[in-house]
Amino acid sequence: MAPGIAAALADRGIDTPFPVQESTIPLGLEGADIWVKAPTGSGKTLAFGIPLIQRAEAGVPWQALVLSPTRELARQIGAELEPLAAACGLSLAVAYGGEDLDKQSAAAKTAEVLVATPGRLLDLMARRAVSLKDLRSLVLDEADRMLDMGFTPQVKKIVARCPKERQTLLFSATLDGEIRTLAEGLTRHPVKVETAGQTDEHSDDSHVTHTFVACSHGDREEKVADLIAEAQGRALVFCETRIGTERLYERMIKRGIRAHRIHGEMTQASRQKALAAFTASAEGVLVATDVAARGIDVTDLAVVVNADAPTDADSYTHRAGRTGRAGADGRVVTLVAPDVVSDFSRIAVTLGREDEFRASGLDVAPARTLYARRRGVLSHAPKRARSVPVDANAPAPTNRVKRGSVRPSASPPAPEEAAPEATTATATPDDTAAAVSRPRNRIKRGTFRPPA
Repeated sequence: MAPGIAAALADRGIDTPFPVQESTIPLGLEGADIWVKAPTGSGKTLAFGIPLIQRAEAGVPWQALVLSPTRELARQIGAELEPLAAACGLSLAVAYGGEDLDKQSAAAKTAEVLVATPGRLLDLMARRAVSLKDLRSLVLDEADRMLDMGFTPQVKKIVARCPKERQTLLFSATLDGEIRTLAEGLTRHPVKVETAGQTDEHSDDSHVTHTFVACSHGDREEKVADLIAEAQGRALVFCETRIGTERLYERMIKRGIRAHRIHGEMTQASRQKALAAFTASAEGVLVATDVAARGIDVTDLAVVVNADAPTDADSYTHRAGRTGRAGADGRVVTLVAPDVVSDFSRIAVTLGREDEFRASGLDVAPARTLYARRRGVLSHAPKRARSVPVDANAPAPTNRVKRGSVRPSASPPAPEEAAPEATTATATPDDTAAAVSRPRNRIKRGTFRPPA
């Protein structure tokens, strides 16, 4: 490790690496492509930041790029890596939406290390403020979240502008399914890193207590207020929607609770102001949508409350990752409304929290059986054939029609009429075309032609 980086870490009281750092940093310094399966709060920012900065050269812009799915995470990464970059004589710029594009463009033009969200980076590239032709190291942080948010086309567009001879480090909470397909297309001969206790899809967090509480929608406000009072510290409360966030925030204010809120429709300045006020206080509550589930690093968070139960296991994992960071004790409480007990119980089973769920007096629903009809495969048992009586003396049906012939009408024949007298007419071009286009009833040679 470079002396400047070691000194900067020592100034912050960091002298012992976390498992993900111990496994990743040596490989990163060698220039290897790496897939890292790591949860939030595991120390992964330094795991990619140290090799990223140490491999960069002063005076050559845009050698190192970190892509982040959210503004908050980009700001957090920039704040953590900026002292290390400065210790090595490098400049670092952070670019994300919601801020002045001209200022970010000016800062990015000379930065050796750039942290950005995909959309804002494409804006800078369109302005020719950033070029990735000299890029040496690319990091995709929270790659699974990028995929969930629909950033895959933007990421591929950015990677297409990068040199093929580069180092790529991909960090994700899971490395299965679509995220694995994306990783395979971005890396060459990658080394896969999984820290101890992360061999399953959801990381081990034995130091965090998980509680599930049956709660109706009408009782939710009172229950959240009770949990905040019990916490005796700062609490982070998650709601599913912006409207729900605003409503719960206003009701907490009316109860005399020091509350703040953030959601996706607030300006970046308002979000930063609310987060700064919450971080500076020793107690209070931050009510937020999932925009806060990643990229917010608040120390000594007493409890995370899911006022609205998350709809998938990954969302639960990332919400819960806000507490118990870096090995500290934490607590997660999820309020489960009657209409979501069945669905959320399956998420609890996926997370390995079935015992805690049952201990709360909630029933676990049986696993769903999925049926899929595929070509040549029956998704269920075939139906039994119906028995129909058959007359042995009845003639066999002859309803086969030769391909290309005209099927006779099923309507009963019309009564016989006298043949009309022949008339003479001159055929017009339209009549000729119609006659040519009319399908002919071809009869195979040697067969009987019925009389006219």
